[in-house]
Formats: sequence, structure tokens, C-alpha cells
Amino acid sequence: MVKTLQRLGNSSALVVDRAIMDLMGISQDTPLKLTVQGRKLIVEPMSSEDRKAHFKKQMETTGRKNAELFKRLAK
Repeated sequence: MVKTLQRLGNSSALVVDRAIMDLMGISQDTPLKLTVQGRKLIVEPMSSEDRKAHFKKQMETTGRKNAELFKRLAK
């Protein structure tokens, strides 16, 4: 199957057909992990471990960025 990128605002989008989404067991709400190996773009659903690690990292980042705000809210 050959696909081309489509313009989406200032970005480009790769439209995935419903049949491929069904084969992969994903929906529009499924978090996807994108990796690049050489010139290959690999798209796969995030595993539970990947999702937990991503969530933990985001929470730590949010905590650091908003530490002062959280301290004020706790008072």
C-alpha cells in the first residue's frame, strides 16, 4: 500500500485506513508510539508499560514546573 502525506495546517498527516486500524487493534483514541529506524517510521500502539512510564514522566515534569503553584494551593 502506498500513501502520501496530506496537509493539515502547518503540518502533514498520514491517514490510516479503517481496515489497517482494525488489523492493528487500534482506534482514534489509542496512544501510538512512533520510532524511526534509519528511514523507516514505525507506528505501534503504546504498551501498558510505555503508557505508565510516559504518565510518570509527565507527572514529574508537571510537578517540577508547577511546584510553587502546588505549594500555594496546598495552603
